[in-house]
Amino acid sequence: MIQRIQSIWLLIASVVTFLTLKLSFYSGIYLPDNLYHQLNGTQSLTIMIPTIGLGILSLVIILLFKNRIAQLWLCIVAILLDLLLLFLYYRETSNFTKGDYAFTAVLHILIIAALVLAARGINKDEKLIKDSNRLR
Repeated sequence: MIQRIQSIWLLIASVVTFLTLKLSFYSGIYLPDNLYHQLNGTQSLTIMIPTIGLGILSLVIILLFKNRIAQLWLCIVAILLDLLLLFLYYRETSNFTKGDYAFTAVLHILIIAALVLAARGINKDEKLIKDSNRLR
């Protein structure tokens, strides 16, 4: 299970996803109270639930190592979920009057890259199995 490279990529995606719960995505003056706030994964419930779901989904995908087709589909779902999270973060930044994106906002690109590399590894394993079955 852990010797496959896609398991490493999925573990990285999961750890980085859980890191985004505490690390800032955007910092600035929050509109309702005109105070300085940092937007992170725990700021609103609409961001926290998909973030936790994405982190758990990445761990569940690792455990489905015997069912590569389901792993591949769940990787695609995880990529779409992270894109949804990026949209939710962007929508939440409209509540700020002034501010800047934090450097740790790049972590979402790292999550997507890790999930794409994991999907590539899963697809490569599936092709290898199909080719070996064809030779029998």
